[in-house]
Amino acid sequence: MKWYSKLYVSESIGKKASRIKWRINHNAGCISVYVIAFASNPKNLLEIIPAWNLLQKAYPKKDLKIIGLAKGYDEALELVRQIIEETYAKTSDVDVWHYLKENRGDAV
Repeated sequence: MKWYSKLYVSESIGKKASRIKWRINHNAGCISVYVIAFASNPKNLLEIIPAWNLLQKAYPKKDLKIIGLAKGYDEALELVRQIIEETYAKTSDVDVWHYLKENRGDAV
């Protein structure tokens, strides 16, 4: 699992982001927390994954690249909208991966 250094976080997460990251990395439970990651299917842009899914041993998290954290599914949807809207405003395209790598100065 890799974390984006300039992680997008919802308002409810705020300053708790580092603590939540620690809990996810150490398989501690996180109620109503969702991670936003690049989709494993190349036809999709992003995935919204409940953090409790990452507790499962069989979950394929080795290649997971997390770019955002949100509390609640509605905030996760809003965060995804913001990421895509920002990408489109800056590049006139919705290629989020290239935008984050090139324009925000950090490879995920």
